Amino acid sequence: MKNSIKENLNSLGFFLPTPSKPAGKYVPYIKEKKLLFISGQLPIKNGKIIFKGKIDNKKQKYAYQAAQLCAINIIGQVNSAVNGDINKISKCINLGGFVNSKDNFQNHADVINGASDLICSIFKIKGIHTRFAVGVNSLPLNASVEINSIFALK
Repeated sequence: MKNSIKENLNSLGFFLPTPSKPAGKYVPYIKEKKLLFISGQLPIKNGKIIFKGKIDNKKQKYAYQAAQLCAINIIGQVNSAVNGDINKISKCINLGGFVNSKDNFQNHADVINGASDLICSIFKIKGIHTRFAVGVNSLPLNASVEINSIFALK
């Protein structure tokens, strides 16, 4: 891949974040053989949850943006794990998305598209992935969305 993660993000109007520290007793990522597991990322910017609360149909665009921010934070962790060398990434294998949703909300897949769309825009063909999107009763720190991921390494 010719462009760096930072260049691809910047071309879309986003910036590579400094990876946030874990909110609990876990590590932000683990490399195991040719796999890179990224812990669940929240919609955090500058150390603060930006998108909070339960999602319903009226807040679907808000939640899509929350999923984008989660993906940006995933990319920040990926960048840290590969020391800024995107060429070490072979493929995004999976995204797992959790939406803090009200009981009647059913468009979880549309919300998590915020992350999928961004990952595909950044990593191009290497960004095509499997995925799940589920609604949950609550998320840490009252975040609206949380997303984890798995990447293949060369």
